[in-house]
Amino acid sequence: MALELLVLRGLGLGDLLTAVPALRSLRQAFPAHRITLAAPRYLEALLPLIGAVDDQVDVSGPGPIPMDAVPFERPDIAVNLHGRGPQSIEALRRTEPGRLISFGTGPPWQDGVHEVRRWCDLLEWHGVPTDPGDLTLGISDRTGPAIVHPGAAFPARRWPPERFAEVAAALDDVIVTGNAEEVPIAARVAELAGLPPERMLAGRTCLADLIDLVSRAKLVVCGDTGVAHLATAFCVPSVVLFGPVSPRLWGPPPGWRHVALWAGQNGDPHGQRPDPGLLKIEVSEVVDAAMEVIS
Repeated sequence: MALELLVLRGLGLGDLLTAVPALRSLRQAFPAHRITLAAPRYLEALLPLIGAVDDQVDVSGPGPIPMDAVPFERPDIAVNLHGRGPQSIEALRRTEPGRLISFGTGPPWQDGVHEVRRWCDLLEWHGVPTDPGDLTLGISDRTGPAIVHPGAAFPARRWPPERFAEVAAALDDVIVTGNAEEVPIAARVAELAGLPPERMLAGRTCLADLIDLVSRAKLVVCGDTGVAHLATAFCVPSVVLFGPVSPRLWGPPPGWRHVALWAGQNGDPHGQRPDPGLLKIEVSEVVDAAMEVIS
């Protein structure tokens, strides 16, 4: 019988991408184990590219994980890459693991740590060597269009669509992307930028399509959201607009032709209005940064 290692990361696209170095480190440290990822099913398209996961069970977030939410029994090792608990810790305890690796049962949770570094630090505390720079899924050939992605999970992280439209109008060969819920925002950006209908792809792409688009893109302009992490993963030049959360916590790594714009103000990332700091970022700053990274 194969040894089983269960990893909980029941969150979104950007969350999974920031956990790639930790997942790959687990693969290296436990080569004899079958690794199962507990994460939302829609993220399945990423798993072959990560190359560290053998199977997946559908556990959806974001937010606290219900105590009985992880459909798995008696893994030899359970790893909590979801959060500090207590819900996620108890959810994994209920699977009756032989060994539990988690904040709360191991090292203390530290504020002010970049999300990539956080999970690598957890594993290293437990004796697992890591490489926080092991983030890439491939390298874009940069033959595709520039991507403007105006949506984000919460209004606090959404720069106004009118400003995104000005940026889109200043770029050559551009498309606008977004999920089904972001269609109204994306459609307004495309309309104000004077783009033809075929350039507005929001609501018309699944995750596999989005991965394909970003993997070939010459540029990504977006807010603090999952697409920013896809740009990092494929080494695509990017301009990422940060509002209530510092790029020191969620931003791209230094260099790599990524620019993180931030006014230096912290706020509520779940707020229902655009963050005041985010609104301090001007269109000219974004356009200038875009021209710099693609030059």
